[in-house]
Amino acid sequence: MEEKVLEILKAVFELETVGPDCSQETCEKWDSLGQLNLVVELEDAFGISLEPEEIAAMQSFQDIIRILKAKL
Repeated sequence: MEEKVLEILKAVFELETVGPDCSQETCEKWDSLGQLNLVVELEDAFGISLEPEEIAAMQSFQDIIRILKAKL
């Protein structure tokens, strides 16, 4: 799961490298539009539907992993 999320972050935010420290604070392309694209890719990749509160809580790689683990 972690590798797949890192791949999605890399693709959505057009990054050369991405690590577990990736967050809204460290990635300048992680804006509101980027957040929407990220959510679409995550929902698609994992076959889930995210709630607005979950989407709002996704502010870092670690947040995403925590939310996905709770959903799956």
